[in-house]
Amino acid sequence: MNDDIELLKKRFIELYNKADRGGYFTFTDFLGLAEQSALREALPRIRPSEITLYGGADGAERVIARFGNAEEVGYETPFPILCVKVEPLSAKFADKLTHRDFLGALLNLGIERSTLGDIIIRDNVGYVFAEEKIAEFITGELLRVKRTDVKATVTDALPEGELYKTETKRIQIQSERIDAVVAKVYSLSRDDSQTLIKRRLVYVNGREIDSASYTPKEGDKVSVRGYGRFIYRGFDSTSRKGKLNAIVEVYV
Repeated sequence: MNDDIELLKKRFIELYNKADRGGYFTFTDFLGLAEQSALREALPRIRPSEITLYGGADGAERVIARFGNAEEVGYETPFPILCVKVEPLSAKFADKLTHRDFLGALLNLGIERSTLGDIIIRDNVGYVFAEEKIAEFITGELLRVKRTDVKATVTDALPEGELYKTETKRIQIQSERIDAVVAKVYSLSRDDSQTLIKRRLVYVNGREIDSASYTPKEGDKVSVRGYGRFIYRGFDSTSRKGKLNAIVEVYV
């Protein structure tokens, strides 16, 4: 795994150097949390204007990195991302479809995970962010998800309202340490949350957290692989017993 990460870091540096020297944009594939963390480690001194992260919609967890500065390149170019809408042919007789169902159906077609971004489900319809090079293949080959016959089409029309929905949750914590916050949000023991951190499964703003004593700042986006993600909004009061009454917005 470490060798894979080191190779990935070298690839990031190569893409950055190509954009910097050639005066054109270069792109990665979709990056998960561990890969985004590797990107930040590989290019710690890069100027913010030289890299842009985008996943097809604001708030996306899986993103593509674009290297290059529009002012220096002399033009703007969009990310090579399309949204594929996957809907049951018959809503009445469709299975209840989950993220795992949609992802499994796509991977069973031989599609690489790196060409796929987030998958959002609204009213049993999947919205799949995918690289342009694979989107047409999906529309032609994805005919069934689970036991449900589906139709896949490229769309510019995303669901109305907030695409990435959150629910506000109030929690009581002993301190603002990341292990305490994660434990309360997901109803875990402190030992369990510390184990998640040791296993490198906790990220803040796309950066891997390696210390249970890390203190998130207001507005930080925390991702816990296998559990979900939330935005930490800080605390607004203290209980009589000295506990902090904190607020988080949990993605649903």
